[in-house]
Amino acid sequence: MLLIASANGSVGMEAGWEILATGGTALDAVEAATRLVEDNPEDHSVGYGGYPNLLGTVELDASLMDGATRRAGTVGAVRGYRHPITIARGVLERLPHVMLVGEGAERLAAELGMEPEQLLTEETRRVWRDGLHGRLDPSDSRQHLLDRISGLLADPEHAAGTVNFLAIDKAGNMASAVSTSGWAWKYPGRLGDSPVIGAGNYCDDRFGAAACTGWGELAIRGATAHSVVGGLAFGLGLAGAAERAVADLRGLDVPGGEPIMHLVALDSAGHHVGLSTQPGNSYLAWEESQSAYSTLPRRVVSLGQ
Repeated sequence: MLLIASANGSVGMEAGWEILATGGTALDAVEAATRLVEDNPEDHSVGYGGYPNLLGTVELDASLMDGATRRAGTVGAVRGYRHPITIARGVLERLPHVMLVGEGAERLAAELGMEPEQLLTEETRRVWRDGLHGRLDPSDSRQHLLDRISGLLADPEHAAGTVNFLAIDKAGNMASAVSTSGWAWKYPGRLGDSPVIGAGNYCDDRFGAAACTGWGELAIRGATAHSVVGGLAFGLGLAGAAERAVADLRGLDVPGGEPIMHLVALDSAGHHVGLSTQPGNSYLAWEESQSAYSTLPRRVVSLGQ
């Protein structure tokens, strides 16, 4: 058994591990762990209390993938429901589709018995207002507004935040989960890599799994999560496959300066790794031999030219 997560997954690790330790599935474990992060109003990158879009509305994205079947469910631009990971599971288990967005995903949430609510907290409302104060003038021309918006979207302090969970259960099956409120002040309707299978999330029992946080547009352009698993399929070791997938992003431009990418990955043998383009970042791992999870450093892969 194994459970790994991005550092902000700490609030969900014990719940996820308890499910694995008592014989539950990897899919159950990663969903339950993710829901607890989505509940955490202090985490402004996920779920309730997440940073809003340009208009002050919280829009959530999530994906869930079953490594045994390679079935997946994903949702994007969800408003008014704090647990997009559970809506994504509804897509996986109840529908013949892979992705639902906007009103369709919200309709499914209601059909699943979920209750709508306001996701913007007083704190995130204040940060949103402070972030936009004096920077947008409705009287500006439409083109001028778009130019100003582009500058706001390049705010690196609010651009990169997501939670990842990857698990292997007692039966040896894998699952992966990703959830996010996305880029703060994003243009309404923007989807990042989190709900895109192969970009921010990919899981295949035969080889391994990977999930990303950071600048989602980069992971979409690089198909980063699938690149890791594809490297494993072609015989690369886990570290080599992960490093190659991140290094493949070199030369891709991003607004606002330095590209940011973080990645966690595991292989079918239960080896795991965390990578980052920046120093000082960590990830979490709970193995069968441990009584609690460990916090481990991520390897640094520079994207400098």
